[in-house]
Amino acid sequence: MAKAYLVGSGIASLSAAAFLIREGSFAGSDIVILEEQDRTGGSLDAAGSPETGYTMRGGRMFEIHFECTYDLLSSIPSLDDPSKSVTDDTFAFHEDFAWDDHARLVDANGHVVPSHSMGFSERDRLELVTCVATPEKHLDGKRITDCFSPGFFETNFWWMWCTTFAFEPWHSAIEFRRYLNRFIHLFKTFDSMSGIYRTRFNQYDSIVRPLVQWLADQGVTIQHDTRVDDLRLAEGDALTVEAISWTRGGGAETVQVGPGDLVLVTNGSMTANSTTGSTDTVPALDTSGSSGAWRLWETLAAKRPGLGDPKVFTDSVDDSTWESFTVTTKDPVFFELMEKFSESEAGKGGLITFKDSSWLLTIVLNHQPHFHEQPEDTFVWWGYALFPDKEGDFVRKPMRECTGREILDEVLHHLRFEEGPQILDHSIVIPALMPYITSQFLVRKTGDRPQVVPAGSTNLAFIGQYAEVADDVVFTVEYSVRTAWVAVATLLGLDKQPPPVYKGGHDPKVLVEALATMHRR
Repeated sequence: MAKAYLVGSGIASLSAAAFLIREGSFAGSDIVILEEQDRTGGSLDAAGSPETGYTMRGGRMFEIHFECTYDLLSSIPSLDDPSKSVTDDTFAFHEDFAWDDHARLVDANGHVVPSHSMGFSERDRLELVTCVATPEKHLDGKRITDCFSPGFFETNFWWMWCTTFAFEPWHSAIEFRRYLNRFIHLFKTFDSMSGIYRTRFNQYDSIVRPLVQWLADQGVTIQHDTRVDDLRLAEGDALTVEAISWTRGGGAETVQVGPGDLVLVTNGSMTANSTTGSTDTVPALDTSGSSGAWRLWETLAAKRPGLGDPKVFTDSVDDSTWESFTVTTKDPVFFELMEKFSESEAGKGGLITFKDSSWLLTIVLNHQPHFHEQPEDTFVWWGYALFPDKEGDFVRKPMRECTGREILDEVLHHLRFEEGPQILDHSIVIPALMPYITSQFLVRKTGDRPQVVPAGSTNLAFIGQYAEVADDVVFTVEYSVRTAWVAVATLLGLDKQPPPVYKGGHDPKVLVEALATMHRR
């Protein structure tokens, strides 16, 4: 029987394993997932306890047209109710706790900014329409700043867009254009964020754990502490993997790849080299590039043309680093104050961005509990900042040099809460510094990301955030799931292909609504 070897245990590999079983009729026992770390889930991580503090590096947003993700998760029983799928649970949660943001933007005085208007000038509108209509090939090597005037980056639209999706002005115009086209249907509700979906718990508990359990029930093996160092390629023009070499437990091993076997590689990692601090310590910036996901891609790209250029995504750390933080407390006062300030109960308020903060801080109060085993007397909230290298407005040093307590102190000063000292004394804050978190947004050109199944490949595919899929957008779960489905369907020659990427711009009603939103005052 054919075997499948999947490198990495993020959502791309977990999805690929499920598609191999569901669509490709593989036996689970013939699938091996090779993971460098001692845990599963890749960037969809979450851990901790009330005593030590909870932590998650980030949280992914969903929307109604994540067709591949919902198709996949419709096959996976939810964590709490096996009679319901993860997709059913996500939709039900959205019905009960849809976001309706009344405090999307906050100014330097701690006041909520009316954000129903996008704040566009005629020039902004023209440049936005021009960017959307420009063929992607004409944007090779261009930054967002190459397409817009300085005033665009002072609009309500930009503040909301960049902090919802983590764009920075120097990021790729290609990716920005893709996002505009991909999410044009969200324009009309962008200030309230009501078109954004969330999972019931964090994505590790809501997606990874149920998916891992389902794969385990099918007999799939997840082999941790295994660093894949190289893939031996056959001689000749065809791209064929003959053997896999990995290091495990300090020893080197090589496995032969037989005829009909498949190798799917997650190339690169946006959370590689992440470090965490604590309430009283600072996370150390790690740019060693030691992650196996990056090293393996570099090794493969050096062997053959057409396998992308990983250095495009690793050699500009200053342009791809930002910092998040998770706050745990048993004192309800912060949640009570924030519900009053935002005019929304926790879980319904959406993102709150301090648009004038030098760090460009954004926070969110999720529905509680946000962790599956989180006790009722414990509260967890999350935030992040796009400019951790800038000096704070109140804590006069860069965010990346701050302890968790100092980061929380900066947030509380922006909110002008008199109860700040009490909140500080009752909070555990865990900051996470991530040098490659938006590396997939860095300026690139055609060919810098390899195709999911490169030309001439007989058994090798690339999956995840650094493989190329036309029209869809990176930094989403949907993108990783789509690459997994494309890889399985293409390598196995299946008739059933992934559903097409939703293109709201082809719908006249969506276009009219988007244009009306751009002119709102």
